[in-house]
Amino acid sequence: EDPLVQLLGILANAVPPNIFAALAQYNILGVITFSVFFSAVLSGVMEDAGDLVQLVKSSDLVLTRMITLVLWWTPIGVGSLVAAKVMAVDDLGASMRSLGLYVVTVVLALAVQGLLVLPACYVALVRKNPFAVYRGFSPAFVTAFGTDSSAATLPVTLECAQKMGCAESICNFVLPLGATINMNGTALYEALTVIFIAQLNGVELGPGQAVVVCLTATLAAVGAAAIPSAGLVTMLLVLQAVGLEEYAADIALIFTVDWLLDRIRTVVNVAGDAFAVCVVREFTGLEGPAPSKAEIELTQAAAGNGAAALPSA
Repeated sequence: EDPLVQLLGILANAVPPNIFAALAQYNILGVITFSVFFSAVLSGVMEDAGDLVQLVKSSDLVLTRMITLVLWWTPIGVGSLVAAKVMAVDDLGASMRSLGLYVVTVVLALAVQGLLVLPACYVALVRKNPFAVYRGFSPAFVTAFGTDSSAATLPVTLECAQKMGCAESICNFVLPLGATINMNGTALYEALTVIFIAQLNGVELGPGQAVVVCLTATLAAVGAAAIPSAGLVTMLLVLQAVGLEEYAADIALIFTVDWLLDRIRTVVNVAGDAFAVCVVREFTGLEGPAPSKAEIELTQAAAGNGAAALPSA
């Protein structure tokens, strides 16, 4: 199919004529677009729409509880999916070799993004040493690798930013926003994974389709929650964009290595937030005083409560 037609199809899916039909047909992009638009409008009329706001909050609480109950069965479900996929493979050795090369490719790509692209952009924008950012935010990177969540890392990221001299107003705006939508590592991971799934099934993607994959992966990453393995869910959107939804079951194979790759891409996501807040600090010229220990603890507690309220990188 013509890549232009695919792009126009993606744009059409982004504005569904019926939100309930989009939910039933698993039009993730349409649901994300509607949710963003709905929440933006609702935030402007919260005083006059108190009942609707309470309904949204109550629904979020109930759905979170339902998801929590379902997650208790996740080990059995994921184990069954992986077992079924492995049993259906004709040449297990070749599949394992392909999976190993996929892991190496993703790790190298994330390393290039985190160690070359991000610092190069930082140097180009502010003309300062990027290693100071790595050193200042090293506790946040370690926490991101350990917790596997940008939201859970947010309190530590805020503390590091304040120690780096970023004003509190900048930290409180840039970092929570970045933890939600700045998923550069996740976007890269999703694009590579879709290409891997296509190659695994002998499907050749042309240059136009590769562009569609990159653009859709970027959009899907923005809609991914700041929790472990959220990218595997939004990856279905990327598969749909290039007509590979019939191979969605292959995501089960990715589950076997996602525990490691997800931690690495979360570190890259947090690195993107760290460089972003430092760039904003330089552009605005707003620098805060070194915070006291009590102020840091207060900021961590507030950020922890905010992270807990985020939907469950």
